[in-house]
Amino acid sequence: MNMKPDADTAKRRYQMKARAATTAATRERIIDAAIALFWEQPWMETPLEDVARRAGVSLPTVIRHYGDRQGLFAAAGEREFERVRVQREEAPVGDVREAVRVLFDHYEELGDSVMRLLAEEDRVPALRPIADRGRDYHERWCERVFAPFMSKFKGEERVRRLTQCIAVTDVLVWKLMRRDRGLSRQQAELAVCELLERLIGGQ
Repeated sequence: MNMKPDADTAKRRYQMKARAATTAATRERIIDAAIALFWEQPWMETPLEDVARRAGVSLPTVIRHYGDRQGLFAAAGEREFERVRVQREEAPVGDVREAVRVLFDHYEELGDSVMRLLAEEDRVPALRPIADRGRDYHERWCERVFAPFMSKFKGEERVRRLTQCIAVTDVLVWKLMRRDRGLSRQQAELAVCELLERLIGGQ
């Protein structure tokens, strides 16, 4: 029996899988490089050449995979958003102090970078959808985490209390406490917890 056709088919499949794996790895390196650079410096000041250099690929390779700066930024933003979402979803429902700890893990890692993004969103149209998505997620996160406490409030009062929780846990409050006022992380977390406990306790 001649097994050569089957052997050729298996070889082609192996080669296709190897090429697909190489392509995927290249795309991941480019995204890794883009995210690192976008967090380090203003988006408009990040040449694609720098992304290519950090990823260890050529500029045409970056363009072939993502097209242009906006295409690359959209892909990088999507992956970073998912990473943050997974991290933030570790916050338990109904446990204020643990939820604030998880929140501060996020802000301590990326808070300064998020502040730079927010400062640029009016100047760089491509950043607005990213910022809006982050704000929308933060609101939904608060609705989930504080749901047990919100159940005792109705109508406008519930809307007001939830809005207060969203504001108290916003990255701007983290910046005020940690960067502007110089509180330690421990003291800043405690301050946010104290505010939240008064709000959701109906005091």
